Amino acid sequence: MPLPELIEIVPLDNPVHASITVPGSKSITNRALILAALARGEVTLEGALWSEDTQIMVDCLQDLGFMVNVATDPAESGNRNIMVYGKGGSVPRGGTEERPLELFVGNAGTAARFLAALVCMGQGVYRLHGVPRMHERPQGALFKALRELGYRVDAEAGNDKLPARIYGGGPQTGTAARSCTVSIEESSQFASALLLCAGPGGWRVEVSGENSEESPYVSMTSKLIAVFPSEGGIFRVEPDASSGTYFLAAGTLQAGNFSGSGSLQTSVTVANWPQTSDWQMDSRFSIHMARLMLHQTTASGSEQIEGEHWGKDWQERRQREYGQYLERFFAEHGLPRISRKTDLGDSIMMAIVLAPLAKHPIEFIDLGRLRLQECERVAALREQLTRCGAMVSEHDDSLTVHPSRLHGAEIETYDDHRMAMCFAILGLKIAGIKIKNPACVKKTFPNFFQKLAAPPPTGLGAAILDGKSGLRLQSGALFAQ
Repeated sequence: MPLPELIEIVPLDNPVHASITVPGSKSITNRALILAALARGEVTLEGALWSEDTQIMVDCLQDLGFMVNVATDPAESGNRNIMVYGKGGSVPRGGTEERPLELFVGNAGTAARFLAALVCMGQGVYRLHGVPRMHERPQGALFKALRELGYRVDAEAGNDKLPARIYGGGPQTGTAARSCTVSIEESSQFASALLLCAGPGGWRVEVSGENSEESPYVSMTSKLIAVFPSEGGIFRVEPDASSGTYFLAAGTLQAGNFSGSGSLQTSVTVANWPQTSDWQMDSRFSIHMARLMLHQTTASGSEQIEGEHWGKDWQERRQREYGQYLERFFAEHGLPRISRKTDLGDSIMMAIVLAPLAKHPIEFIDLGRLRLQECERVAALREQLTRCGAMVSEHDDSLTVHPSRLHGAEIETYDDHRMAMCFAILGLKIAGIKIKNPACVKKTFPNFFQKLAAPPPTGLGAAILDGKSGLRLQSGALFAQ
């Protein structure tokens, strides 16, 4: 039974003690699939994410002629063990100019960018295309770099976006160019695509753009290349930190950690949290959540402050005094800031959705890349938070979120998995949150709602209702297909 078109999240009202397993990292899985295809021998990816984006990558590799076998992972239903038979840096032949080999990449940015570089090492013509939103997303910096390397790349609309035809068979310009410069201003995936193929391709890749030397996702790619079993073997994909942050946020909300009360004595952890590799930017989520945890309003807008049993007059005085202190502090030091470039990756969306519950305004900066992803996420976050009663101001590529009294609303997800998951977590605290098109979570986390609803200790035990009938949905109806 498929997920209904509209679901309602019921706030938790009981203590929760849970250790949640989350599927493997999408970013690592799709990088590892490319490296496995380029390896000399068989590579088994254990704990690889099995979602729409990674299935698209597997389908494309099989369409290219690579042998890829997929087996269940007994430890996590959202994962698979994937065996790829690498071809030592070569890519099976593509089609002709009249009949190119078609590769459908959906709305998977990693597949669109990584495969564009990979097929350059093949022979013949390859046509990459996706859903309409993917045809709007940027590709120009990557195409420019591939042309610098001497390859022919033709965007059908003449705008350096998909659909595009890429011609394999070596440099097409009559030169032996083997170096390029790629900008990561719009997406770090451009650099990662080139770096993944640089060794077999003999390419020298220079990365440019703000913070290019410290880009977390480019760093992830370089570290992964360094340890990957390129001669064949086993590679273990670590859990997805971005997916784990939803449950860390849920635990924070339910434990009362924003106000420091800890009233529900809730404990929610993520099993096998990536603590040592530091590959995933969002593994730092808990550190930056501390900026939000200091003070929080309750769902009703009343203040939870120490000593509330002393009476309303005392509360109001403390509230005024603390408000005056914050005004002086922010006047001197500026608002707390969290950056999409240097602090958090995709989990910054979860932080933004929680920010109205903080005691003080928070500014989220460097959000330009969010505008170019599955939807125009900056505008989407502002619009949907406003619909819930939040005061949010947008300026250039930043959002400033103010303390707000929130209420329920029907949330437009724009077919964006992270919009659905972020607001579902908010629904564990705020009554009346309904999620439209919840099945969009299949892109990266098909069993997300099952984990919300599963009884502790493997889930949060949340009630999820059909948004129209009001009936509680059982586990089988919560898997996104």
